[in-house]
Amino acid sequence: MSEVVTRFAPSPTGLMHLGNVRTALLNWLYARKLGGRFLLRFEDTDASRSEAEFVEALKQDLLWLGLDWDGDALFQSKHAGQHQEALDALAEKGLAYRCFCTETQLGLDRKLATSRGLPPRYSGKCRKLANEESLQRAASESFVWRLAIHDTDGEVRVPDALRGDVIFARRDLDDPVVVRSDGTFTFLLPNAIDDAVDGITHALRGDDHLTNSAYQVWLLEALDLSVPTYVHHGLLLGEDGAKLSKRTGSHSVAELREDGLIPQALLQAMTRLGHPNIADDALQIEDLLQAFDAEHISRSSVKWSNDEMWRWHTRLLHHLDGNALLPLVQAHMPAANIEFVNLVRGNLERAQDAAHFIRLLDVQAALNEDAQAVVNVAADGFYATALQLWNDASEADWKPWMNAVKEQTGCKGKNLFMPLRVALSGAVHGPEMSAIVDFLGKEGVTERLQDLLDS
Repeated sequence: MSEVVTRFAPSPTGLMHLGNVRTALLNWLYARKLGGRFLLRFEDTDASRSEAEFVEALKQDLLWLGLDWDGDALFQSKHAGQHQEALDALAEKGLAYRCFCTETQLGLDRKLATSRGLPPRYSGKCRKLANEESLQRAASESFVWRLAIHDTDGEVRVPDALRGDVIFARRDLDDPVVVRSDGTFTFLLPNAIDDAVDGITHALRGDDHLTNSAYQVWLLEALDLSVPTYVHHGLLLGEDGAKLSKRTGSHSVAELREDGLIPQALLQAMTRLGHPNIADDALQIEDLLQAFDAEHISRSSVKWSNDEMWRWHTRLLHHLDGNALLPLVQAHMPAANIEFVNLVRGNLERAQDAAHFIRLLDVQAALNEDAQAVVNVAADGFYATALQLWNDASEADWKPWMNAVKEQTGCKGKNLFMPLRVALSGAVHGPEMSAIVDFLGKEGVTERLQDLLDS
């Protein structure tokens, strides 16, 4: 078997979204698992919408996710000459032709076909034009280029590693437009030619591309070019069952990064979609790569879950060591230090949750509504007694102090623990109280109790 070469080929017309992530990830996993190469190619022939800033943003998103590519990034626009040569060669063979039909005429033809119980395909009328007439009309009329694929006989066989060969009868295929009236190419021809030029052996993409693949296989075979093996996996759906898109709640990678998401959490949630054989303890990308099996990629649609992604985030966050977690917390709490992070880490779902415990660092931090409610219902004289007993204690030790407060105030259970927890940490839930007391020390506990008495 020759070296496996896959590619991620986004259009640099916007930010990277979850659907892009899945395409890039599956192609990366497939290549790396088989010791092959993973290429990055920007399909930038739509000059009116392609922007250099999106090229850089897409690169940064891939690197943030750990999806490195081999060699320099490629650009579809560099192959423009080969795209035109391919079209010319197809036209020379009578396999591509100019179509002068207006949108009005096409609409009428579709309605007529539908009324006769036929699929609303192009009628093929311009396919019958002589070359001379086509050239003459092209001088004064608007036209598109179509591929001459539709036929009453014959078939196109799409090689697919997941589904086996997928066979399309040519009578069921249209004559697709490959060049628009403004002279720009549609997706079909450049994408196929680039795959051949770049030596792509395998292309992993959603099964909504199956018909496109049939057109591209026909095109490549007509030009005696290599056809990649396709892997048409099930579509990525939103939680509402609709195809996931920016409109239906697909997040950009940039938004997730700004929200503090650990990149491995996105990889975990995405890799496991439709791939249930991955062990629960495969926490690193290397583990995912080891467990990845292309034969287990789901052919059925899979549903995305933001909650699942954030569950992985929390789990991975708890596995980070303090030095790795510290900068994530400092993005929300610049004053945080390693001792604080190690104290509260087990109580975080996201790095910004550390702000719930700001009172551990700032005695004057305002209490939130829930914490203030606990203070308001504390027993009369509770904090004065707690402070007096703390000052009388010879050591900063939680358990003897707590027992002394219990005995003196008669409070127990929540009425004992909650007022003390809120006084010291500012939160109604959190780390073990003994750890909080050790962190604050004698003076820190005194300051927080005195602050409540003074407020």
